[in-house]
Amino acid sequence: MATSRTQKSSTKAAPTAAAATAGAGDRPRRYWLFKSEPDSYSFERFAKERRTFWSGVRNYQARNLLRDEIRVGDGVLFYHSNHDPMAIVGLAAVVRNGYPDPTAFAKDSDYFDPDSDPAAPTWFVVDIECKGAMRDPVTRERCKLEPALAGMVLLQRGSRLSVQPVTADEWRTILRLGGQRETW
Repeated sequence: MATSRTQKSSTKAAPTAAAATAGAGDRPRRYWLFKSEPDSYSFERFAKERRTFWSGVRNYQARNLLRDEIRVGDGVLFYHSNHDPMAIVGLAAVVRNGYPDPTAFAKDSDYFDPDSDPAAPTWFVVDIECKGAMRDPVTRERCKLEPALAGMVLLQRGSRLSVQPVTADEWRTILRLGGQRETW
């Protein structure tokens, strides 16, 4: 699986019909954790850009979440993976529902997929907007010590998904550990 990477949002890609009609009012807000390697795309860069699309996901399970589950208004924990320390370092909100990943069609992209057809796209992205850095980054090791996070997908053995669900209770626990209050 390719490592998730984000880039500036493009206005060229149109959302799918299903994504265009779905919105925050269709269901309660849900929560997610997006992993990024800081050498590829750091939270600091994201904070400067303020908005990006979450591209380069090449795992079908994560793709299905981006395409079918993640919606405008959902909360995102920005996680630095493959880093010392690995930690939840920031917060974001989904601002555009899933649409075809333009990097899959760009021959000069690290995430180009010659088998992906624009008429029947394989890979999807969502747009996210930065809501701010965690006051105190929440390390993976700190998460392991918190009983309320024992079932968190991030901590499950063998979990390598770059996009993963977070329960409302886990979200609130992470915010508490990070000295953060939800502001949107």
